[in-house]
Order: sequence, then structure tokens, then C-alpha cells
Amino acid sequence: MRTETYWNRALEKSEKALKSGALVPLSTSLERLEESAESNFELRTLESRLPKHLKREGPKPNPFKPWDRDLEVARLDPGHAVILNKYPVQRGHMLLITADWAAQDGWLDLSDWTALVHVDQDTSGLWFFNSGPIAGASQPHRHLQLLPRSKDERSCPRDLWFQKRLESKEKSETASDPLWNGCSVVSRISQSNDISAQAQGLYASYLSLSEQLGLGHPSQDQRPRSFYNLLLTPQWMAMVRRRREGAAGFSVNALGFAGYLLATTGADLHWLRMQGPEALLREVVLEIRGNTVVGSPS
Repeated sequence: MRTETYWNRALEKSEKALKSGALVPLSTSLERLEESAESNFELRTLESRLPKHLKREGPKPNPFKPWDRDLEVARLDPGHAVILNKYPVQRGHMLLITADWAAQDGWLDLSDWTALVHVDQDTSGLWFFNSGPIAGASQPHRHLQLLPRSKDERSCPRDLWFQKRLESKEKSETASDPLWNGCSVVSRISQSNDISAQAQGLYASYLSLSEQLGLGHPSQDQRPRSFYNLLLTPQWMAMVRRRREGAAGFSVNALGFAGYLLATTGADLHWLRMQGPEALLREVVLEIRGNTVVGSPS
């Protein structure tokens, strides 16, 4: 049974960080969009000023070295820390960062998965990772993100889409949809409560997904061959290979594939409503059929 110690710490820390100004929640309005029975979206429109970390232009200082101690939730031995996201998507939005420099666009390694499992055994939910700028990463220092979820709460609006994708794979079905073919999903099933065993299993799944999408393998490639997004819930792990960072004025990261979209200045809301949110995702995904890349990255 999870005690959710990290989630409780994050909530307590959030209250203090809000009062000190260290935490800056984004002011947004919410609209729900239904694409299909299994693919729903939450569209948030930013009503406050765009934070510097979301702006593309200009050099950016590393906010994780050192990280703001007012945002620190916990330190994990030997080389990771859990901190609050300064611009949270929800209350308790956490980052799992490397204490020392590690590249966001490099391979996740076993130590990253071990730290993730350490947190996940206590506080689970929707984990996500943006491998670099084309995948929507705002910082080059390695960080995974966690949106905690209660036991009976759905992990994300498109959870059923990923469940369907997983079932289709198991039945060896094929599809012509670029969104379908640019994504690979594996079941997350562990018979062990041992942190090391779970971490090894997740690392193996991660490498398997990478090979399925043509990203290579750390034994042969210094870095993944392409940018990607990663999503992890208690039921499944999914990877999406990326073609470009955004479309129609929208920036899309892993949360977009989970069903969470953010409209900032320049976002074409008319296009989105006419074409639909899945059309937006198709614009940024790189389709893979078998071992063949369909189209070219842009």
C-alpha cells in the first residue's frame, strides 16, 4: 500500500513556496475536447504572462544546478533529487532530477529508473519525459516529471487510447494512422516489490520501445537517434517518436499525447477546433511502419 509521503511533502512544500513566491502556478482557463470515446483532451488557455522557460529565444540558465531549496521535496541517494516544478500543471507537480549534470537528450540509465521506482512505490501517477527541444523539453538538464494520481483516478484523458493501442499490439493488428504508428506501448506488469527488479524491468521496457521506434540502443549509439516523448502509468509505458516540436502555434510535449494541451500567444484555436486535437498530434509525430520511417523529420 502506497503511503504517498512524497505527494504529501510536495503539497506541504507547495504551500510554503507559494507564500515565498518560489512557486508560480500558471493562470489558465479550461476547456474539454472529446475526440472519441477513448481519446479526450483538456485544453488550457494561458491567461497570464508566458514564463521564460516556455520562450524559445535566448540563452537559459540551468535552474537545477543548483536547484531552489525552497522547491526541494527530497534527496535520493546517490544522485537524484525530487523538487517541485516551479510552474506546476497541478498541485504537487514534481520533477525527478539528477543532482549532477546529465543531458536531457541522452539515454535514460538504470540509475534514473531506480530513482523513479523509489518514488513510484510511494507516490504513483503519470510520469512523463521530453527527450529534448523537439520533444518539448524546456531544460537540457535531465528531469522526469510526475503528476500524482490517487488510486482510483484515471492517469490521463487519453488513457483508454493507450490501453487500446496496447491491446491492438498484442493482437498483432495494424493501422494506417500516423499517430498509431508513431507510438509504441508495452504493458507494465511486475511481480516483484523489489526496487532493483522493477527498475531493471522498466529499463528493459524502455530499451525495447527505443528499438521498436528506431531510436537505437546505448550499446551502439551515444545518444538516441531521434527525439521522443515517454509516458508511464501503473498500467503501461508508451514512447512517441517526434518529427517536430509544434504545429498551428501550439508547442507539444509528452502531456499533449496524454491529452493535455496548452494554448499560448500565437496558438491557432480555430485550426484546433476545426481539425481536432489528434490532427495536431499527427503533425508532430514521426510515423514508423515496421522499421521504416515514413516521411522525414522537420
